[in-house]
Amino acid sequence: MLNKTRTAAASAVLAAGCALGASGALAQDLPDTMTWSSYDVGSAGYAEASAMADAFGKEYGTRIRIQPSGSAIGRLQPLLQERADYSFLATETFFATEGLYDFADPRWGPQDLRVVAGRPSSFGMPTAEDADIRELADVEGKRVAYVAGNPSVNVKCDALLAFAGLTRDDVDARMFPTYGAAMSSLAQGQADATCTTTTPSQMYELAESPRGIYWVPLPASDEKGWKRVTEVAPFFKPYKETVGAGISEDNPVPLMAYRYPVLTVRADMSDQAVYDFTKAMDDTFGMYKDATSVMPRWKLSESGTPPIDAPFHPGAIKYLKEKGIWTDDMQEWNDKRLARLEALQAAWQETKEEAGDKTGEDFQAVWEDKRQAALDAL
Repeated sequence: MLNKTRTAAASAVLAAGCALGASGALAQDLPDTMTWSSYDVGSAGYAEASAMADAFGKEYGTRIRIQPSGSAIGRLQPLLQERADYSFLATETFFATEGLYDFADPRWGPQDLRVVAGRPSSFGMPTAEDADIRELADVEGKRVAYVAGNPSVNVKCDALLAFAGLTRDDVDARMFPTYGAAMSSLAQGQADATCTTTTPSQMYELAESPRGIYWVPLPASDEKGWKRVTEVAPFFKPYKETVGAGISEDNPVPLMAYRYPVLTVRADMSDQAVYDFTKAMDDTFGMYKDATSVMPRWKLSESGTPPIDAPFHPGAIKYLKEKGIWTDDMQEWNDKRLARLEALQAAWQETKEEAGDKTGEDFQAVWEDKRQAALDAL
């Protein structure tokens, strides 16, 4: 609860704003309490959600409960069941709107999600310096570490290969049981390259090992390469990274960026609620921007722009327009992304009708055909 002094001050500001015909997110525009879901305690997503929650609490008196989960379903269910207001998600936002992997099950299908913002997070292919891989085409025939049961990492690795016109069939794909094992495989001589962000501890260990580290560049000027990337994963864009193992301001590397965490909401969340939330994010940015080394990337001019894993919510777009961030090109991207989602949702209904009682692989075979046909028609 706000104390009387803060309530009086907020009321005075609101009155002044109304007199000027302005609208904005003041303390009383946010709920007294909110629940957010995120990755597990100790993850970057949890730390960043916590920093924002602390800022909201100090500025607005809003009490926020963060509900962590180690699984994509565990993070999404509270949001879809209206037990969470916002979710700090990863690539499951894309998978859920596309009806892929866990969401190709008859119980799921393409989910009607929207995004508020997403912090850019770079991703690339680190290789052992002694592996003689200097561009992505050189990885052909080499040992590339994948992670068993981790489509979020593996689809990004497939996108990296696509940059050079390659697929998994063109490399010696080595499947490791855990993410940590895959990341450690280079220093241990079990693989020549893998796919990851720039800051895992194993990458720093590789940089200090006898093998050394080299990040394979993805030049933004390679238009054909980027077109192939977006055909696999349309949420990527070129990004110049300056933070990570073997990377610095003096030694930047052109990589690709996706969004993690992705601040996700249900499509039916009110425009005003999302507008107020987005404005609150912006107004409190100075309070949380130094919480971690990457928190400055939550600035809306970076985090509030496409490409991203799902269409932007209209409430967020309204605020981004007011800030002069949202452009006609961004609106065109959003319209196309929304059309894609709606086409997949229609294809899902056709699949349910045609598949009948089919389950498992039989159901998914029907869905894959319908899904591809819907995408081809766009």
